[in-house]
Amino acid sequence: MKIAYFDTIGGIAGDMTLGAFISAGLPIDDLSRELRKLPVEGYELIGRRIHRSAIEAVHVDVVVSRPPHLHRDLQSILALIDRSTLSDRVKADASKIFTVIGEAEARIHSVPLDRVHFHEVGALDSLVDIVGAAIYLEAFGIEQVYSSPVRLGRGGFVSTQHGAMPTPTPATLEILRNYPVQFTDIPHELTTPTGAGILKALSAGILRNEEFSPEAVGYGAGTKEIAEVPNLLRIAIGELPTPSDGDDIVTVETNIDDMNPQVYPFLIEELLGAGAHDAYLIPIIMKKGRPGILLSVMTPKPALPAIESLIYRHTTTIGLRIQSIGRRKLPRRSLDVTTSFGTVKAKVVVREGREVVAPEFEECKRIARERGLSLPEVMRQLDREIAEQRQS
Repeated sequence: MKIAYFDTIGGIAGDMTLGAFISAGLPIDDLSRELRKLPVEGYELIGRRIHRSAIEAVHVDVVVSRPPHLHRDLQSILALIDRSTLSDRVKADASKIFTVIGEAEARIHSVPLDRVHFHEVGALDSLVDIVGAAIYLEAFGIEQVYSSPVRLGRGGFVSTQHGAMPTPTPATLEILRNYPVQFTDIPHELTTPTGAGILKALSAGILRNEEFSPEAVGYGAGTKEIAEVPNLLRIAIGELPTPSDGDDIVTVETNIDDMNPQVYPFLIEELLGAGAHDAYLIPIIMKKGRPGILLSVMTPKPALPAIESLIYRHTTTIGLRIQSIGRRKLPRRSLDVTTSFGTVKAKVVVREGREVVAPEFEECKRIARERGLSLPEVMRQLDREIAEQRQS
């Protein structure tokens, strides 16, 4: 599995993220060309190579020549992204980052999500940073994102639209709630809300002792020189082994008997979105004859901190049972198939030496919604077309 590992040496910001990806090998001209698919004008993207502690890095500036008339509420920004000609993956990743930031801002200011106005994060440079990060993740073929604990400055102040704010700013800290961080005594804003949003929205968690084979490494530079630390974000891109015959995973379980059952579907969705392989519920009879629910989650080890945080945040449990287990699975790979519905992603499983190809369920759902067709009808049609192609 190809991953991007974000090493927050001097924190993370949107411009540092773009700079690190450019340093890792993808030209800034490619990014500029893709960004033109976003219906926004009046800026120029400039990258330059500089040194931080004798390490060559790329610093990116978004030079605004003609500020666009952008509404900076969440729905307007999401609509802007949606009407672009960017790929579906880039749209989804960028929208997820903005939504995570917007939800944090709503909690800080105690306002509904649809009334959040972004100010700094709604500015043109942050729009370019967030969409640009999503573009580069797709361009590098990144399947998953991991990071180090996010480094935060402490003891200083930054100027914002709301006045002076302490570092880390309330928005940054709120975004990173339940994500591992590392406080420092450096009185600067090491991590910005944009940088925090990129990791919180897209990262599967912390990469600890897993075997990892870096193929490309890039350094993105922040604007300031900081005496205490190189003001750099390092991104390493490479393969995280996923053996076809088995892997080591963790199961997390807890018994719950005092919770509103309406929470469970939301919880399962959040757990799967955080990287869990599977999550399910089993009705049980607990001590003293009380009916309850067994929550069981199967997750890769790097995602364990995020899974623990979600369970404690959304349930009434006060304890978890965690154990490492082995897993065996059949070899599988992804395949793009040309169909009457366009290009569709399918999975290929090798079963007793024979390849079995089936359309991805999420693709079937997408087509059914876009075409106004029934889900079973779409599934039958794709199965038939794929079978015909395999026979020809």
